[in-house]
Amino acid sequence: MKAILILNAGSSSLKFALYPLNGELAAVPAISGQVEGIGAAPELTTKMADGRRATEAVVTSSDQLEQQHRDSLTHLFRWLAANNPDLDIAAAGHRVVHGGDRYSAPVELTPDVLAELEHFVPLAPLHQPHNLRAVHAIAELMPGIRQVGCFDTAFHRTQPALAQAFALPRAITAEGIKRYGFHGLSYDYVARSLPDVVGERAKGAVVVCHLGNGSSACAMRDGKSVASTMGFTAVEGLMMGTRTGSLDPGVMLYLMEQKGMDAKALTKLLYKESGLLGVSGISHDMRTLLASDAPEAREAVDLYCYRIARELGSLAAAAGGLDALVFTGGIGEHAALVRAKVAEQSAWLGVRVDAAANAKDASRIDTADSRVAVAVVPTNEELMIARYTVEKLQLL
Repeated sequence: MKAILILNAGSSSLKFALYPLNGELAAVPAISGQVEGIGAAPELTTKMADGRRATEAVVTSSDQLEQQHRDSLTHLFRWLAANNPDLDIAAAGHRVVHGGDRYSAPVELTPDVLAELEHFVPLAPLHQPHNLRAVHAIAELMPGIRQVGCFDTAFHRTQPALAQAFALPRAITAEGIKRYGFHGLSYDYVARSLPDVVGERAKGAVVVCHLGNGSSACAMRDGKSVASTMGFTAVEGLMMGTRTGSLDPGVMLYLMEQKGMDAKALTKLLYKESGLLGVSGISHDMRTLLASDAPEAREAVDLYCYRIARELGSLAAAAGGLDALVFTGGIGEHAALVRAKVAEQSAWLGVRVDAAANAKDASRIDTADSRVAVAVVPTNEELMIARYTVEKLQLL
């Protein structure tokens, strides 16, 4: 089987998908899954196209995170080879979080390109190192395999300069301190799918809410990004599973001066201890909170929805109106109550949601009298990466 291997490497997980190439790129992976628990007790979970699932432990030679990443990749490649004797991996495609201003489109990952991407590690220290580690590991474990990087920031390079600027001294801005935006692969996929769901409205003022453990929203015009909630880092904007979202910088100054918190402690607070987890004190998982009767759980959900609705107004202003509102991501696609709450608080924009359609996670959930088309569009970042890899390397 000739196929494209897609990898999305995070700090504690490694997602993968294997898309067959048989005259055309398959829309559904033959095999997908992930290694979870890297840094602790890694486990490989695989899912076949027919729905069969399996889980097995990953044997590691060290407790070090970098070595466990390598061991996880080695285990994955051995599993793929053992279970697919005729497997021919034509190329590998990667999600790379940060491409800076330099990369606004997918690129083949040569040694020179990788050296440049290392320069963006300070801009995404919790993501970029793991993305690049997977690239280096494949180069060592599977020499000769061509690899393509697809950037989460690339989709947002169409934003006007004003939308990307902070009110900082020009010398600091010139060093690359600006709004980059993230979740671009998801937004790209949704933007391409949207005409089939909302018709001509897809070319107008659209706001897409990518809601999951990491959450953001993006304003589009003619299918292109004009503004986004995430900025210089992936911690700005909406409240998330464990991330604060937008926060008054004075809060951090206060915590530094009055509580003695250093950069490491603040990073842990902003990225790992806040958001749904911090507000509820119960869980970062929206499913757990929606099933809970605890008032703290309800408060966390309410704050999450309030932040989305508030940012929606801002993004509608940036887009010059609102023709369509789109929900995607794990929460966006499956949490009907979240969608209903956001719609209720956005009624002033002309948003009306049909309760029955919303409860079914239908693709269109707006009422007949809604001025705004409201849609639920499942995202597929892995397929987007596969398409880009095939296109960049001209494999078909």
